[in-house]
Amino acid sequence: MKRPKQRFLPAGVVFASLWQGFNHLLWPAVCVNCGDPLSQSHLLCGKCLQELLSSAGPDYCPRCGLDVSPYALTNNACGKCQSTKFHFDQIARTGIYARALRKMILAFKNGRTELQSMLGSLANGALQAAPFAGKIDFFVPVPLHWSKRLIRGYNQSYLLCKTLRTSERKISTDLVRIRYTKAQPTMPTPAARERNVAGAFAVRKGHCLAGRSICLVDDVKTTGATLNECARVLKDADASAVYALVLAVAGQNTN
Repeated sequence: MKRPKQRFLPAGVVFASLWQGFNHLLWPAVCVNCGDPLSQSHLLCGKCLQELLSSAGPDYCPRCGLDVSPYALTNNACGKCQSTKFHFDQIARTGIYARALRKMILAFKNGRTELQSMLGSLANGALQAAPFAGKIDFFVPVPLHWSKRLIRGYNQSYLLCKTLRTSERKISTDLVRIRYTKAQPTMPTPAARERNVAGAFAVRKGHCLAGRSICLVDDVKTTGATLNECARVLKDADASAVYALVLAVAGQNTN
């Protein structure tokens, strides 16, 4: 009787498995968000994953990004933003600025650039679900002032753009910040936020954005003052449409 031929795993696979187990003993896996130990090879613990899912409701206002039932929209706007003037045409977002998502965004802005891949994947998912996903010619990151860029070492909005880049959709850095502004969270009112960023942006001479559909990319939208001013400047430069993509929208009641 012929004995069955023994099958062996490739040496590379065996070595990789042993090396993974050895690494896990030396450096046990931890949640990238809260640092709690993980029992399996995941990036987030169960608690953080649940918080992330709970902040990413599928239904939101396409004008302001706040959670709302589609049946509560009138002319594609919710009751909270009916009277608000936005220069950007629509917005897409990953979720609400709360809990695990808020913690990851803050960490990303403060040196944790290894979160770029995960947050970029979330942004990609939000983009693909947006009705304007196929209309974009250029991704434009909301720019930092050169002094803030020098201190931080990177622009988190530009890093997000890099995760969205394809051969058809390019990144443009022709939108620049020409005036230093105080941090928006320090502004006490929406009107103060608008004054803070008024005239703070410009489009470079010789840009190629005229007649193009632009998608502004940023981490958080609060009142929308920064996105609004950027969109106004882009439309003054003859962009045909300006959309916005953000990781999170603040101002939602999460109780």
